Amino acid sequence: MARIDRSFALAGLLCTTLCMPAMANDPLSAIEWLEKRPKQIVVPLSELPQAEVIDEPEFAGSVVTPQITVSPLGAPVRAAAGLLPSNVTGLPRTLWQGSDVDTLNTLMKALDVEQYPALQSLLYTLLLAEADPPQTDQGESFIKTRVQKLLDLGALDPATALLERADPEHVELFGLYLDVALLNGDAEAPCAALRAKPSLSRDFAPRIYCDALGQNWDNAALMLATADAIGALKPLDVALLEGFLDPELFDTVPAVPQRPTVLQFRLFEAIGESLPTSSLPREFTATDLAGDAGWKPQLDAAERLARVGAISENRLLGIYTSRIPSASGGIWDRVETMQRLETALKSGDPTAILKQLKRAWAKVEEIDLEVPIATLFADALLRVPSTGADTDLISRIALLSPAYESVAQRQTKDPTLKVAQSIAIGEPKGDNAVAISAAIEAGFSGSGAPARLSEMVADDRLGEAILRAMALTASGAAGDAAALQNGLAFLRSVGLEDTARRTALQVLLLGQRDQG
Repeated sequence: MARIDRSFALAGLLCTTLCMPAMANDPLSAIEWLEKRPKQIVVPLSELPQAEVIDEPEFAGSVVTPQITVSPLGAPVRAAAGLLPSNVTGLPRTLWQGSDVDTLNTLMKALDVEQYPALQSLLYTLLLAEADPPQTDQGESFIKTRVQKLLDLGALDPATALLERADPEHVELFGLYLDVALLNGDAEAPCAALRAKPSLSRDFAPRIYCDALGQNWDNAALMLATADAIGALKPLDVALLEGFLDPELFDTVPAVPQRPTVLQFRLFEAIGESLPTSSLPREFTATDLAGDAGWKPQLDAAERLARVGAISENRLLGIYTSRIPSASGGIWDRVETMQRLETALKSGDPTAILKQLKRAWAKVEEIDLEVPIATLFADALLRVPSTGADTDLISRIALLSPAYESVAQRQTKDPTLKVAQSIAIGEPKGDNAVAISAAIEAGFSGSGAPARLSEMVADDRLGEAILRAMALTASGAAGDAAALQNGLAFLRSVGLEDTARRTALQVLLLGQRDQG
């Protein structure tokens, strides 16, 4: 394959070095400031009130040095960015202030509560809360962690909105800004910013790509040759960018890395070798939601994202019902059963509804989508006349939905459902012979939260304490009864009663499914 001529390497390197604008903005002119400030009002001394004479010692007996916190100008605005104000979340602005930023970053990255949608919902609230950053965060470290966590979950829209609030045209946030824009399919805005200010990225690959996107082909080719000559690019990036700049000379498809960058993902697509997202991290899955790759990838993406709350259950249903399946087996059977259930509910025929419900619920359980589907249909199902096992099935579904409290008085002989009904009203009465059931009851007994977590709350480390309690609860659900008890007790102690009840219900009902 012909290579781009590297004879311009030295010239390109010099141009890249010398033409790059300075990192810092020019300071505001002192003269400009003087011209803009308001005129001073002069008052004659005779008109001023006489100062009160204070009898105090001539010299102070001691000196108190106040504690000083230093932070870069403008950083608190970016770092405190959020989509949900305190009056919506109920969480204070001091949520993170007393915690160490490195500790928070570690906790946030490691937290895995995907199996329990109530905890997952709480995690989204923490990620999107408008709150002051940790005092130890002297840059954009924590907001970068929050945005990256949203991307890891595939929550592309919230990640985009959070970045927009945080002034993404900043050197520490620009990499995420470009990634999110590429995943959204429109990188023009960050590329325009990068062309205007190349110092936003130290990586040559985005600069070459953005120059090409802006039709600055000669500059892109020269920079690619220069970067390749000095070893500033990975071989894969060189091959993909060469194919992007000159498709006619591109004849060998490079090997696909296990975890491509977002730019590499889009470059593979640009050279006609689109990568399937099913084996890639979840952030790539959102690119299939538009349906450009076909209905099947769109359905797979919708299920994968709905499972972790990255898209709403209504959007999932909209994709399920957007077309008529033309095949059978696997996902097509799920699509058919969901469409038939929705049709039956619209008809109002109890017999048809209960028949389709059994089929649909069995399919939903296969892919861990019980909570989104329960949220969609619980209210309508509770109005359907039923008896016996059908009533129990509807109760079980409704207990996994926001309408869980309305199920507390429904008749049942099922012992698990009776425990779940007691949890729904916040008064668990479990079987002490069953460890999980006993732990849930103990967590609601009012015996108190772990002292270590309560001390964190007093030290303005509420967010950190909640993250630790969520991790405790998730590990407890896997078999550590003491951790489950402590996690639930703490969530209740800080007013997260609904989260505690819904989590306990999910641990009880979905955990039973997993064990079965």
